[in-house]
Formats: sequence, C-alpha cells, structure tokens
Amino acid sequence: MTSRMGFCIATLAAACASIVCASCLLQVAKAQAVKTLAAAAAGPRNERGLAIGRNPYTANADAIAEGKDLFESNACSGCHGVNAGGGICPSLVNAIWIYGSDDTTLFNLIKLGSVALRAQGYARVGHEKVGGDMPPFASMLSEDDEWKLIAYIRSKYTGDPALRNW
Repeated sequence: MTSRMGFCIATLAAACASIVCASCLLQVAKAQAVKTLAAAAAGPRNERGLAIGRNPYTANADAIAEGKDLFESNACSGCHGVNAGGGICPSLVNAIWIYGSDDTTLFNLIKLGSVALRAQGYARVGHEKVGGDMPPFASMLSEDDEWKLIAYIRSKYTGDPALRNW
C-alpha cells in the first residue's frame, strides 16, 4: 500500500468517525430535547392529575372576538344559548360553574368532556336546572382556540365579581 493510499484511507476513516460521532451527538441531543419538552409539558399538576393551565387570552379583546366566533361556529350556542345564557345546557354567564371555574377545569371540560372529567375525579359542585353531559371537543378545537373560547365565555360573566378566579 502506498503512503498516499494509506493517507487517503486514514483521512476517510477519520471523516467517517466524525460523521458517526456527530450523528450520535445529534441523536442524543434530540432525545434530551424530547425528554425536556415532555417534562415541561408535564409541568405542575392539580390534585386530580391534570396539567395546570393559565389562559393567555384573559381580557384580550382580539382573542375574545375570535372566541365569540368559535362559540357560534362550534355548536356551543346551540346548547348553551346564543348569548351563553343557557338553553338545553347550563348558562355560562352566571356564578354557577358545575365543575368549578378555574382555568384548568374549564380547559379540560371543553377538551375532555364531562364524562372524562368525572373519570379524573371531578364531581358536580354547582347545580343548574339543566346539566346534561358535555361532549369532548379536543378533536375539533386546538388548545389555542379553547383558551380563546374560555376568554369569550368569561367576558360574558354576570355573576358575583367576588367569585371571579381569573
């Protein structure tokens, strides 16, 4: 073997080794990023094991307007009334919140529906004249849209201001 050929083989081997090492490092970095994102997504949990959420759109006029459109276009108004004052399902504007009024509860009620929410350990704490089960909307609404919908619902609230927890 000539020295030139030996040099080429050695250079090629070194290049391959660095590519393999870079590939391994990239895979390790990706795996670590996935773990970090999963841990961040897990975040703090409430007493029922649901991720604690905070509405980023509370009192945001543009988001509330989008939430109104979502309310009207996703059958919410068909059950809860055109102005959210109740219909065949409970009012969303008074001080009675059947499962609670915090962000985490409302977000998961919309996302999971009331049957799944009760399976998480929730119980009805408020009572309305009507109180049928709410279907899950996770397949129809993004998380962002859910928060806008909640911002709109809360903008309609006419209950006791002392009971607001948002």
